Amino acid sequence: MNRNIVAIHPGALGDVLLAVPAIKKLASRFPRHNILLIARASVSRLLTECRVIDGWIPTESQICSGLFAKFGGQSIELRSHLERCDAAVAWAEDVDGSLAKVLREYGVLKVWIQSPFSSALRKKHQRDRFLEIIGEDSVNGLGEDALQIPAHLIEEGRICLGSKGIMKSHSLVLVHPGSGSIHKCLRPEKLANIIDQLQYRKMSPVLLEGPADRDTVDGVLRVLSKRPPVLRDLDLPLLAGVFAHTDLYLGHDSGITHLAALLGVRTVAVFGPTDHHRWAPQGRHVTILRGGSCVCPTWQAVKNCHEKSCLDLRIEELLTELAFGVGP
Repeated sequence: MNRNIVAIHPGALGDVLLAVPAIKKLASRFPRHNILLIARASVSRLLTECRVIDGWIPTESQICSGLFAKFGGQSIELRSHLERCDAAVAWAEDVDGSLAKVLREYGVLKVWIQSPFSSALRKKHQRDRFLEIIGEDSVNGLGEDALQIPAHLIEEGRICLGSKGIMKSHSLVLVHPGSGSIHKCLRPEKLANIIDQLQYRKMSPVLLEGPADRDTVDGVLRVLSKRPPVLRDLDLPLLAGVFAHTDLYLGHDSGITHLAALLGVRTVAVFGPTDHHRWAPQGRHVTILRGGSCVCPTWQAVKNCHEKSCLDLRIEELLTELAFGVGP
C-alpha cells in the first residue's frame, strides 16, 4: 500500500483552488505517494475527479475532528492515514502547536504548518504564498496547473445544458452574479444591462446560482427584459463539465471565478474592493476589470460605502472585453 502525503486546507473554494499549484508540486515531488487532502467535501470531490488528489477526508466530518482539537483522540480512519504519512502540510494556523504535535506523534517526518495569511511570508499573491510555505518557487500563468476535466464530466455537462434547452448554436456565456459578499458585486441593474446586450448580440448568456446567490440572482432576473436560463446549485464536478462547453465566463471575486480560470475558460473577472494583485486568478485567458481604486481602509468601511467607485465600470468597457473573449 502506498504511503501518503497529507495536505490540510480548511479554507473555502477559492482558497483551496489557489493552492492547486502547490498540491501539484507536492505530487511531483513525491511521485510514489498518494496525495490525501483534508478539505471541504465539495472541492475535494472535484479535485479527485480531476486527478489532482488520490483521496480526501472532509473537514466538516467527525473523522478528522480530533486533528484540530487540543485534546481528544483521532478516529480509526484518520489514524490509518497518518500512520502511513511521510510528509504533511497544513495551510492553517497552529498557535499552540497541537496540530504539529499530533502529526509528529504519528511519525510524520516532514511537517509544514503555516497560515497563508502569515506576515512572515514574502510573496504577494495568495497562490504563491501556498507555494512558499512548502519551499517551492512561484509559477507563471496556467500551464500544467490547469484542471483537466474527465470525459464523463464533459458528457454530464452537455446533458445538463441540454436539459435546460441550452444549445451551442451561439457563444455560451456563463454569468455568475454572486460572490462571497454583495459588496464585491456589480449592481443588478448593470448586470442585467450586460446580459440584455449579450442576447442582443446573439450570444447565449446563462446565469449561475449557488446556494448563497439566490437573492443576487433574483435581483438580476427582476430587471431583465428577457430571462436567460438559470443553472442552480450544481455540484462542482458537474459545473466543471458545464464549463467544458462554455466560451466565456463573467464573474466577480469568487470561488467560481477561480474555478473557471483554473479550467482554462476565457474569464472576465470584476474586482472591486479586494486586492486583485493578491487574489485574482492568473493566466493570459483572464481579464481583470476594476473601476477606480478602492479608498476604504477597512472591510467595515467597504460595507458602509455607498458609492462603490471601485465597481464603477462602464457597460461599454465590459461589453468590449466580453465581445473580445468570444471573438475569432
